[in-house]
Amino acid sequence: MSETLAPGGKVDDSKRTWLIATSCVGAVGGIAAVVPFVSSFQPSEKAKAAGAAVEADISALKPGEKMTVEWRGKPVWIMRRTPEQLAALPKLDPQLADPHSERKPTEQAPAYARNATRSIKPEYLVAVGICTHLGCSPSDKFQTGAQPSLPDDWQGGFFCPCHGSTFDLAGRVFKNKPAPDNLEVPPHVYLSDTRLLIGDDKKA
Repeated sequence: MSETLAPGGKVDDSKRTWLIATSCVGAVGGIAAVVPFVSSFQPSEKAKAAGAAVEADISALKPGEKMTVEWRGKPVWIMRRTPEQLAALPKLDPQLADPHSERKPTEQAPAYARNATRSIKPEYLVAVGICTHLGCSPSDKFQTGAQPSLPDDWQGGFFCPCHGSTFDLAGRVFKNKPAPDNLEVPPHVYLSDTRLLIGDDKKA
């Protein structure tokens, strides 16, 4: 930037101040224009809430354990079932309201999870942890046997304390309970043996 000389070869202080000020405003304006542009690359909270896929690392999940991740503002359970828990599932069919998820098949589970274990890999249950009655969140009741509010032959599952609905370890609702449907199985796909993507099943 060249300086303006006043008569006699001296720098005109007022013009120098004006040039510096306008240059600074231009620089700030340029930065302000870049910031919104860069920010536009970041997914908004609205976009996340609308259903952005969520990746889960299941490498530390041991048999009999469950973890929860959030997708679309909902809790999604990922449970690694034991061989004993899997073996008990078919025996429960007579006690269930909809053992084969036939009532609302497309709403309850994707096609690849409409099977005996309601899963892609039998070992893992992936289900939205929201009761299909009034939207409460059921509690884990993995211990077998007689317990308060549960039958004496309880094989493990989930209990909704709000109105007493019970679900087995495949998320299937028992007969004569307020909840009308099984727990929802969300779209999901395995990216590897230890990485699960919830909300996107294009590769399934």
